[in-house]
Amino acid sequence: MTDSYLAHHLELLKYLQQVLVALAQEDMIPEEHNEFLERYADMITEFSQSQEALYLGQEMISQVFQRYPQIAHQVPRDLLWFFGGECLHYMPDEEIALFQQLEERRFEALELGEDFDWNKEVQLTFMPTKQTAH
Repeated sequence: MTDSYLAHHLELLKYLQQVLVALAQEDMIPEEHNEFLERYADMITEFSQSQEALYLGQEMISQVFQRYPQIAHQVPRDLLWFFGGECLHYMPDEEIALFQQLEERRFEALELGEDFDWNKEVQLTFMPTKQTAH
């Protein structure tokens, strides 16, 4: 994996952490949320140091959906694809197919030694197409 690819997903993890912290500040969640926040922060630290935290990330993202369905719409879709496994259960098949195409283009670019801006490509892939009015 390229550094920019990992950095992109690390930024998304930090964004989701901000959402979780904001949820805690609203006092609408149980006390054990603070423990979850600590585990989430530890996962980010571990992830930034080693990709061996991928399984832990998958578990944490899945727990976000299970514990806090009210913020499920704020979980970046990239994270679901990135961690895969159980996280893919929260994605429709059409979305999985689009991410698979992106991944294939990324690997092709890497094999050719070309740059691949994951964030830009995600935006282009998921950007709504303009429909012409008749």
